[in-house]
Order: sequence, then structure tokens, then C-alpha cells
Amino acid sequence: MNTLRTERAFSTTWGTELVPQGTRFRLWAPGQAQVKLRLRGRNHPMERDAEGWFTATVGGARAGDDYAFVLDDGMAVPDPAARAQAGDVHGPSRLVDPRAYRWRNDWQGRPWSDAVILEIHVGTFTPEGTFAAAAERLPHLVETGITAVELMPVAQFGGNRGWGYDGVLPYAPHASYGTPEEMKALIDTAHGLGLMVLLDVVHNHFGPDGNYLHTYAPGFFTDARQTPWGAAIAYDRPAVRRFFIENAHYWIEEYHLDGLRLDAIDYVIDPDSEIEILEEIAAEIRAAHPDAPIHLTTEDVRNITRLHERHEDGTPRLYTAEWNDDFHNVAHAIATHEADGYYADFAQDHWTKLARALAEGFAFQGEVSIHAGNKPRGVPSAHLPPLAFVNFLQNHDQTGNRAFGERLVTLASEEMVRALTEILLLSPHVPLIFMGEEWGETRPFAFFTDFHGELADAVREGRRKEFSNFGAFVDPDLRARIPDPNATATFEASKIDWARRDSAEGRAWLDMVRGLLDLRHRAIAPHLERAPGDGGRILTADEGLIAVDWTLDGAVLRLRANLSDHPQDAPDAPGRTLYGPEGQTLPPCTVRVVKDTAKTEATVEVAAEAAEETAAAEGAE
Repeated sequence: MNTLRTERAFSTTWGTELVPQGTRFRLWAPGQAQVKLRLRGRNHPMERDAEGWFTATVGGARAGDDYAFVLDDGMAVPDPAARAQAGDVHGPSRLVDPRAYRWRNDWQGRPWSDAVILEIHVGTFTPEGTFAAAAERLPHLVETGITAVELMPVAQFGGNRGWGYDGVLPYAPHASYGTPEEMKALIDTAHGLGLMVLLDVVHNHFGPDGNYLHTYAPGFFTDARQTPWGAAIAYDRPAVRRFFIENAHYWIEEYHLDGLRLDAIDYVIDPDSEIEILEEIAAEIRAAHPDAPIHLTTEDVRNITRLHERHEDGTPRLYTAEWNDDFHNVAHAIATHEADGYYADFAQDHWTKLARALAEGFAFQGEVSIHAGNKPRGVPSAHLPPLAFVNFLQNHDQTGNRAFGERLVTLASEEMVRALTEILLLSPHVPLIFMGEEWGETRPFAFFTDFHGELADAVREGRRKEFSNFGAFVDPDLRARIPDPNATATFEASKIDWARRDSAEGRAWLDMVRGLLDLRHRAIAPHLERAPGDGGRILTADEGLIAVDWTLDGAVLRLRANLSDHPQDAPDAPGRTLYGPEGQTLPPCTVRVVKDTAKTEATVEVAAEAAEETAAAEGAE
């Protein structure tokens, strides 16, 4: 990383900034007549402008000083853009010098085509649950073949334990994980090992404990639109808009992150702005780093593609990739035969849906969804390249949102999970695995929080009520067994078991994953960076047998998978076998992957003709 970026502190509209005169403190509080800055026990007047911004510049303030903003009624509140907290979300913020950490590694990033992502929760990734402890475990990732770490949200939330999606201070790393410098050291260590680091950020809501914005900036939210968490955020207001756009810049600039994952963007609702905030975030990040490999991914149940379109050279216009829930849901339904909740959409015709998710990205591209209230869901996605989709068999959501947080390996046969893992890691999409999955972790990952009083009761009972519509939980006595999210034991039980990695079962599973990823990096990844859209083709999808071909850059990749309990003959797959048995007959739960470089030119022409025909048909409609 160059010296300019190493020394850079990102300048934010909100919060604090080191200036020649001292330290500038700034808060948007249009609902207040006056605000004071409390620093080292002394109140300093702040100047208000016509738009409700309060500013004070104080000389002599030092990193490590605690500060807060005092409202009209005497209430002291933390800085919503604080870089750190002194303690919990209700107490004072802590002044940080963003230039204090000295970066050790000259990191230039890695291309998205290299990406194999491990999603981790800092608090449960190690027994200690800290940034420093996570840094010590990074060599294991490199040895496994992982190339990117994705951190679940680290922004400060209420209590000491939580997933991070209830954060209320989006600029401050959670104090129980460590200091800003320790988080930077984790990222720096990862870069020194050749690992990318991505961060999950939440721009769609604030948590229920410690959000004081309603008190002094009620215009931050709007009752005109509602989300599952209450009034929607008013992204069309300039101060609010800058809060989130600058948050994205801040994490990438000051923490040298390789990219961000934006959570549940279907609830980032911005119909009144000339440019949607999601577009503006990505456009600003791209403009600020025109030559850097910055990777921006999204989660969105709508199955949209407009944010993930490509330039003519194949590079992303805005966002790099979308988390593909369809792949997970259909694979899970096949492995477990579950049909409750969103799995209802995948209980029927699942072989076609699995093949379509592999060949074209989304399984639902405008078809009627039962889970969505019998309404159409999704848009055509085959025109996007494989790298526009992040696929997974497990992640924090589909594991932790189960009543008991069970891992897939405890819900399905080992043979089936093994075959699905082979498909995941050897397909041309970007694979993501959840911490511990690489050694077949069996410990659950449950939903956990650290709330107290009435809020704790509401979360506990709400969690159990949520499952009352599931067939397995109609019995109230069974629902009562669902772990209490606020119990320390629920959190402790969710920590991954590093000892299992070294067990016979763990070593066997890890060896399989290492072998698959080594093959991926050697034989498949080199063909992905310029792989075109409209390159996937379904040959077969019937009763446990799927056959899919992808036209990549310089090769055709052929997947043949028999996920049934009896041998089946798969379509011919000319080329060199990379994985699995030779021949057309596949034993039960067997995957074969072939790379064909001889047919590339002809196949590219066929794919181009198909794309032209599709475009012509859409134009006629």
C-alpha cells in the first residue's frame, strides 16, 4: 500500500477530525436549540448553523480522551460517528487518532476471480473472541486455500454479545472485540498473508439499544416508509445521505479493507432521490479507487441485477456480486427435504432450480414465489458472468436463523453434503463458506444477543413466536426449548471448535476442502476473470442428475453430478477430467468436473449467438 494511503485519515462530515487548530467535533442535531461538547468533564459551547449542524473546535484534545454531546435537556449522548466508544453504547465516545496505526504491508489487493471467502463472526471465531486472537488463526485459512475473510458486522451494538446486525454506532469497532488499532492489525496481518478482508456493513437500520438519533435528529427517519425495524431511514436528506456514503469510504480508506458487503439492501429504500443512494455509494467508491481491486457485494431477496451490470470489458459498473440465496435454498431443500419458510419455493422442481442457479445465477427470474405471497420474484440473470454471484451452502443467516442453529452436516447425509461441497467449490461462481465449515464443524451457530429487561424478554419471546408457523414447532413446549438469545450459554455454544479440526473426522473433511480449493485455484480460477455472461448451459436437470456447461475465458467447464441414491448416466463431457470418475456413468452422490479447451472458440460463438437472440426477443416484447 502506498505511503499516501497509509498515512491518510478519512475526512468525514460527521464526528471528529484532526485540524491545525486542534480537533473539530461535529453533530447534526436539527431537533435541538443548543448542544454542548463535553470533553474531559468540561462543557464547551458548539455553534449551530441554519441546517442544524453543531460544530466546536477544541485545542489540546488528545487520542484517548472521552467525549459526549450534551442536549437541551442535559442528556449526554455518544457521537453517532465515533471511531470508538469508551465502553457501551450509552456512554461517552473516545477520541481516536486515525493516523496512529503504522501499516506494515504494501498491499495491492487481489482480483475477484481469486476469491474464496470465509465468513467469520469475530466473537465466536476463537475462544477469546477478539481481533487479536482472530489474527493468530489466519495462517490456517491460507493453508486451507481461503483467499478472503469476510467479517460479520463489527460496528458497536448494545451489550457485549451479538451478531452485529443491531449496531448503532456504524463507525466504531465493537469494544469487546478490541480497539481500532487491533482491528487494523488484523487486516494488516491478513494482507501480509495474501488474504483479502471484506466487511459486512448495515445501512438499512439501527439496533434497538443505544440509538439516540431519534432524540436530536428526528428527521434522520421518515414515517412515510416502514421496515421490519420501524420507520425507514431518510436517505434523501443530505446529512443522512453523507452519513452512510462516508461510512463506506471510511472503512475502505482508514482500515484498508478490500471491500464491503451491504446487508439487506432491499430495505435501503430511497425513492425520492435523483440518484439512489446504493448507486451513489458504489459510484463514489469506484471513482475514489479507479485502479484498485475494491469488491462490493450485496444481499437482496428481490433477485435484481441492475446494480450488478458490467462494462463492456466485463468489469463491474457498480457492485461486484450478489449473495445468491437461491443456490443455498435449493441445495438445502435437496439435502434436507425441508419445505417450511423460504424453502417452500424449492420443494418442487428442485433439480431444475439447482441447475438454473448454477448455469444462470438466480433460480427465480420472474417466476411466482410462494414465499413472496404468490408474486413474481426476480429478473433474468443469465447475462451476468459467474463472478457476479456469491454461492454458499451455509452462512450466518441460514444457520443462525434456524431455531437451534444447526449446521448442514448435522441435518443431511455426509455423502450429500460432500457432493454439494464439491459443486460449490468447483463451480465458476465465487464460493463462500462459514467458519468451521472447512473441517465439517458440528457445533451450532445460534442467534444470540446481550439485551436486558423488557427488551431481552421481547427478543426471547419474539424469537420463539417466530417459529410458531413452522410445522416442527407447533408444540409450545418444543418452542420453549429454543435457546434464549440472551443467555451466555447460547453464545458460548456457538463458538467454533478448533479441536475438531485436528480430529480424524475434521482432518478428513479439511483434506477434502484443501484438495478442492487447490484444484480450483490451479485449473479453474485462471479462466474466470474475463468469463462472459450468457455462458451457462443446462444439459440435464432431472431426478437427481444435473449437467451444466459454462463457457469461460479460454475453456469450457463441464459439471456432471448425480445426487440420487443409484447410478445414472450423465451426458457426454469431452475434455480433461479435473475431478471425479472417468466415464458417463456416475455412482450415487458423485460429482465429475471436466475442463475442455478444444471447443472454446465454437462454444463462444454459440453463446454469442444465443445472447443476440435473447436481446432481439426482449426487444420485440
